[in-house]
Amino acid sequence: MQRPNTKSYYLKTFGCQMNVYDSERMTEALARDGYVATDDISSADLVILNTCHIREKAAEKVYSDLGRIRDMKDARKRDGKETVIAVAGCVAQAEGREITTRQPAVDLVIGPQSYHRLPELIERTSNTREHIVETEFPGDEKFEQMKAPRRVSSPSAFLTVQEGCDKFCTFCVVPYTRGAEFSRSLATLETEARELIAAGAKELVLLGQNVNAYHGEGPGGRSIGLAELIRRLADIEGIERIRYTTSHPRDMDADLIAAHADVPQLMPFLHLPVQSGSDRMLAAMNRKHRTEEYLDLIGRLRSARPDLALSSDFIVGFPGETDQDAEDTLSLIRAVGFAQAFSFKYSSRPGTPASTHEDQIPEEIKSERLQRLQALLDDQQAEFNAQAFGTTVPVLFERRGRQPGEFVGRTPYLQLVHVAAEGDLVGRIADVAVTDARRVSLSGVIAAA
Repeated sequence: MQRPNTKSYYLKTFGCQMNVYDSERMTEALARDGYVATDDISSADLVILNTCHIREKAAEKVYSDLGRIRDMKDARKRDGKETVIAVAGCVAQAEGREITTRQPAVDLVIGPQSYHRLPELIERTSNTREHIVETEFPGDEKFEQMKAPRRVSSPSAFLTVQEGCDKFCTFCVVPYTRGAEFSRSLATLETEARELIAAGAKELVLLGQNVNAYHGEGPGGRSIGLAELIRRLADIEGIERIRYTTSHPRDMDADLIAAHADVPQLMPFLHLPVQSGSDRMLAAMNRKHRTEEYLDLIGRLRSARPDLALSSDFIVGFPGETDQDAEDTLSLIRAVGFAQAFSFKYSSRPGTPASTHEDQIPEEIKSERLQRLQALLDDQQAEFNAQAFGTTVPVLFERRGRQPGEFVGRTPYLQLVHVAAEGDLVGRIADVAVTDARRVSLSGVIAAA
């Protein structure tokens, strides 16, 4: 039951895991300021859209949502109720004041590095009724101010260790929406990790737009890399699993490869985007690596951890891509063998170099190439999961399933697992005997002790 005079908010999150993390931190800041969450947008005093700029026509989808929210705001105003509308995230960073120009019902536009100021800015726009646009890049200040003890809603918790990217791939908006690379210090990350474990987390997922470029301040003021950070976090009592995402092949150094062999808590699953199997396309994308280097890297990783499962990202139909370029990508996929992967048709982002290329690929060709690529990836995922049939795997159970008595968790290889069991498995790691293996998930029973 909502207390009288309590302010309520509705928060919708789009896109990546970084946005999920940011939404969690905004939720914590709002709770400290007396807000409570609601699933009923029509009853919310504050509506926040935490946006993503990666997908095609992302900004237009936001404006479509804002049109409906504006109508709701008008209806509430007729009933004597005020509503604050805030747009956050990467669309906010990219569009800035254009958002309030196109949709005057928006009160606040706030970029990813300013969430620590959210309650203050909401109060200011509520009192003055002026449009506020806050899209600066003070990354260190953001994390310095957001010091409240973390709360967790799952035994697998996100921990942002790095933000921004200096790679400037020609298709990507991240350097423009998240800024230059910034890494948090070891001390602050150890503190936050302990808070997450105390709150019930068993697994930490280390996040960064270019996470393996992490170079935070360590003991004695010296800079440390992601491998040393992982080793230090693994020493914290209660941390049973560690993962990290998203990585760049150019930053996968020998220390990090060795950590996959040496750190038991580091799970044998790695998301390592390659984007294309064509050297010509990789150069056009400014990826700064070649297919031969990527394949060599995969070989070194598998030598360190033979059971390592791999995931990747692929862009189909990048400007200038030929049939041979597309076939080269399929060849790379066959050579590596992926447990899962994400694949998309290229879509231009305003302000990125690739958006100005004249040799754009027709939509029907992109669709046909994507279909072939996804069919191969689907076959590889099904084959990988089939290998689990008849085995027993440790599963961290994250939530209850849709059916009574059903629980859902993940293997060390990030496979989704469904089981039926008595009691409460959420937050526990239990051995599961796999009795059914499908392309997207596994099923099984709790193994006998």
